[in-house]
This record gives sequence, C-alpha cells and structure tokens, in this order.
Amino acid sequence: MRYAIVIEKAENNFSGYVPDLPGCVATGATVEETESILREAIEFHLAGLREDGTPIPQPSSRVDYVEVAV
Repeated sequence: MRYAIVIEKAENNFSGYVPDLPGCVATGATVEETESILREAIEFHLAGLREDGTPIPQPSSRVDYVEVAV
C-alpha cells in the first residue's frame, strides 16, 4: 500500500502524520529521520489494526501543490 504522509517543521525538529491513519504520527531530528520513523509507525499501526480485527483503511488522501502569486 502507498499512504500519503505529511512532514512539517516544528520548533526544534520535524513531525509527521498519515492523513488516512488517524493517530499514526512520528517525530525526528531531520526530514529523512522522520520519514523513516513514520514508515515504521505505519507498519506498526497496520499490524495493530490487523491484530484487533479492524479493517485496514485504503489510502485515499491526495497530495499536491498549487502555485499562487505572491
């Protein structure tokens, strides 16, 4: 599966989340570290859903950029 992730700059680190998996979050010192930890968090989150017998949400979020004049 391919899930969209969002990584944002925090005050002293980066934080990330998965829009299609509420509660699946991670933090790291760099974007790369946050993405790596978030990948593990997604796998752990999905394993927990399977263990609980909860359906796994299909990826449905779309990520894109828009350009605006400044």
